Order: sequence, then C-alpha cells, then structure tokens
Amino acid sequence: MALTTIWFALSAVVMIFVSLLPIPFVWQLLIFVLIATVLLIFTRPFAIKKLNAGKKPTNSDALIGRSVRLEQEITPLKKGTVTINGIKWNANTADCSPLAADTLCTITAIAGSTVIVEPQK
Repeated sequence: MALTTIWFALSAVVMIFVSLLPIPFVWQLLIFVLIATVLLIFTRPFAIKKLNAGKKPTNSDALIGRSVRLEQEITPLKKGTVTINGIKWNANTADCSPLAADTLCTITAIAGSTVIVEPQK
C-alpha cells in the first residue's frame, strides 16, 4: 500500500477544476473515486517497478546467501556459532536439525540475532 496517497493527491488536484463546474457533490465524489482508482490501478505497478529498480540489500539483509563455516555444532537443544566479518553470530537450522562443526553452510534467513543456515550440498 506504499505511496497510495500520491494517487489520491493527484485526484484532488484534478478535482480542484472539476469543483468549479456546476456538478452536484455526489457526482464530484464519484469522479474523485473513479480518477483515484484508475490512477492507482494503472500507474502504481509502473511506479513501484521504477522505485525498486536500484534497491540493494543493506545491513543484515546483505548476509543472506553468503557461505559460512559452522564453528560450533548445532544440536536440537543448542545453537551453533559462525563468524561473519569478524562478528560472532548464533546459528541454527530452520528445522533445528543437528549439524556438525566445520560444515560449510549458506545463510537463508536472519531471526533476531540468529542466522538460519542450511548445509551446502
């Protein structure tokens, strides 16, 4: 729903001129809703595509997909650890399955201060 108000603002600008015409308020309201809906449906996908074109992952999102070596084993009762850029992170698997230490893994997600990993095949 991001940027929805822009289309209503554009509709309001058009309605400045429509309000000068001798049209009943109900029709003006319907015209406003129609213009806003048409703008929203037909131009929003284009605008979102353009605004998200150069989006790059930052901070912890940039870690997803990286390969790491598991330093401590993961057991169903204990999280393991990995070091990423000199910072130790807790590591776990999505289904809490055990993994041995020194296993090469890929980061699939981040949950709080824990990276979710899966073994590389």
